Amino acid sequence: MKQFLAVSAIGSDRIGLVHEFTRTVTDCGGSISESRMLALGSEFGLQMLIGGNWHALAKLETELARLGETAGLVVHVRRTDGKARREDHIPYSIDVVCVDQPGIISGLAGFFASRTIDVGEVATRSYTAAQTGAAMFSVQMMINVPNRIHISQLREDFMDYCDSLNLDAILEPVKN
Repeated sequence: MKQFLAVSAIGSDRIGLVHEFTRTVTDCGGSISESRMLALGSEFGLQMLIGGNWHALAKLETELARLGETAGLVVHVRRTDGKARREDHIPYSIDVVCVDQPGIISGLAGFFASRTIDVGEVATRSYTAAQTGAAMFSVQMMINVPNRIHISQLREDFMDYCDSLNLDAILEPVKN
């Protein structure tokens, strides 16, 4: 029976870190089901969902702790269950671009939470606009909309919300 580990790690960024981490997973008999890895300033962070049998995950718990010590990483490991597929929800993608301002993510998360819509993923990026040099911000979100919510009304409310904050946004279904 397949079991899962949720893993997060952060430490100083350096070449070879992704290889060391992923090799450890493979060498222990685990398989990476989902992952996010990125440089965060001069630090490197990762999050993974690793699947495997009981023996592989037990070995991974030990080996990832050892890797954390030798590589200077703060590693957190937690046993978890696989996420059940929700037939009563429809996945939607959100893309937002705007001039950087405080509270963008909090506001978006609040908008969806107030409508009992699950936010599954959030990715953000700050950058400088090529032509104007303005500080810009982009957000990509994956949300899971319950079937009972009328998408046309949600889209209208979302666009009104974004217009009120001068956010350029797109809400569209995830296409497989």
